[in-house]
Amino acid sequence: METKYLLKMDNISKEYFGNKVLKNVQLHVAPGEIHALMGENGAGKSTLMNILFGMPVIHNTGGFEGTIQFDGQTVNIDSPQKAMELGIGMVHQEFMLIPGFTVTENVKLGREITTPTIASGVFGKSLEKLDRPAMASDARKALDTIGLNIPETDTVGGMPVGYMQFIEIAREIDKTGMKLLIFDEPTAVLTESEAQKLLETMQVLTSKGISIIFITHRIDEVIQVANSMTVLRDGTFVQHVETKGTTAAEIAEMMVGRKVEKLVDDAGKDTRTISDDDILLRLKDFHVDMPGEKVRGVDLDIRRGEILGIGGLAGQGKVGIPNGILGLYKSTGTVKFEGEVIETEKLGAALKKHIAFVSEDRRGVGLLLEESIENNITFTAMQIDGKFLKNYGPLKLFDSKKAREHALDMIKQLDIRCTGPEQYAGRLSGGNQQKVCLARAITMEPKLLIVSEPTRGIDIGAKKLVLELLAKMNREEGMTIIMVSSELNELRSLCDRIAIVSDGQLTGIFAPDASDAEYGMAMSGVKGGNK
Repeated sequence: METKYLLKMDNISKEYFGNKVLKNVQLHVAPGEIHALMGENGAGKSTLMNILFGMPVIHNTGGFEGTIQFDGQTVNIDSPQKAMELGIGMVHQEFMLIPGFTVTENVKLGREITTPTIASGVFGKSLEKLDRPAMASDARKALDTIGLNIPETDTVGGMPVGYMQFIEIAREIDKTGMKLLIFDEPTAVLTESEAQKLLETMQVLTSKGISIIFITHRIDEVIQVANSMTVLRDGTFVQHVETKGTTAAEIAEMMVGRKVEKLVDDAGKDTRTISDDDILLRLKDFHVDMPGEKVRGVDLDIRRGEILGIGGLAGQGKVGIPNGILGLYKSTGTVKFEGEVIETEKLGAALKKHIAFVSEDRRGVGLLLEESIENNITFTAMQIDGKFLKNYGPLKLFDSKKAREHALDMIKQLDIRCTGPEQYAGRLSGGNQQKVCLARAITMEPKLLIVSEPTRGIDIGAKKLVLELLAKMNREEGMTIIMVSSELNELRSLCDRIAIVSDGQLTGIFAPDASDAEYGMAMSGVKGGNK
């Protein structure tokens, strides 16, 4: 006999401007269960939940294909209001609270209880008086349900992050007729004790008949509280499984498992000599205060002549490492390059050591948008090393001929699609902007090249070109490279070793051919390999 599901989403497909991000996905959730929705960043989890919650981003971009059944009825959820009317609530990753309001005012926001007044009898409902005791009573009941023992009269502003997360939940369960709650990475910002309390609260809610969709990358939490799970990968449905009897390794393999296609051949790889004793860059107890990408005490050695990959899920700290080395965000700990300490608090100190950086933020950090391609390519090398300058007695003037020749060579090598070297960088496509950033870094002839998300936003042909260029510079010129990427497949096809970062800490260093399960476990925070 078929299980009676509260929610059935079948054959869900969605594309954004020709890019198909969901392909015939299904999600089935039973009444009163915690159902985990698992997958790497970019797997399609958020898009699927935006469809379920009727978010405008879905309906303003052509809608979606497939069917949704809720509580036995086929439904058309075309707005968040419709979702809430059906009994679907969402606890967002970003808090939706008003700091200057009290706990009660936040819990009852949009559903205030009012009583008639003389003025409202004449001028309408908008002049009714707030029934604050009734509102406070409702808020207290919701807070008690989730075990949050704080006064409902306190102002939210300045409260610990954990309290804010619970107030968000209280607001959702205060709504009448709540049948399904979506939790989007609810423990990501919580301490260990707060996270444990939240998991217990989720179980309390399901005991009252409320179903929960639990989006998380923490496998241990899924095993602890989820009844079943759906795994997505690259916008496709992988499997619906019961959690009982499923191991962490099996879940990890489902999340990241895919055929590793070699994007770069291995020619010349074995001709290099890489020694564990020849350390080019050493990080010791390295912390970086980068919002959303904090690094918490990383120890890491980069060997001269290798390509080291740094991977992990979004927001876990991998991007913070290069930004801290370059001094773009405040850092503590020790950074040594060729045995000498880099004073990261001095912006430009790393550049002067011939460490080049291709930032993940090409528009905000990587490019001079209102300058020509030629100026963008040559600027840093000119500033640091005096390249493209001619001496005229005591004067140094820009050597436009030499700069033009070099820019044309880079445009050809990297296949930068443009009208010419004088075109403004800001008028290029994202992929071509990325290539200009890479050309500028190469022009420095760096001892260490750090590239952060170098293939983000560029097509498969351009990706292959960029990766092949990095491999060529490493194998033919001996350039040491650190590649930070969300694309595990790219790291595995190019790198000698891959360091995985989770919650700002190093959870393991792996060989490219390590198993999917090992990578998945490390990405979920379980410390493992050391290759």
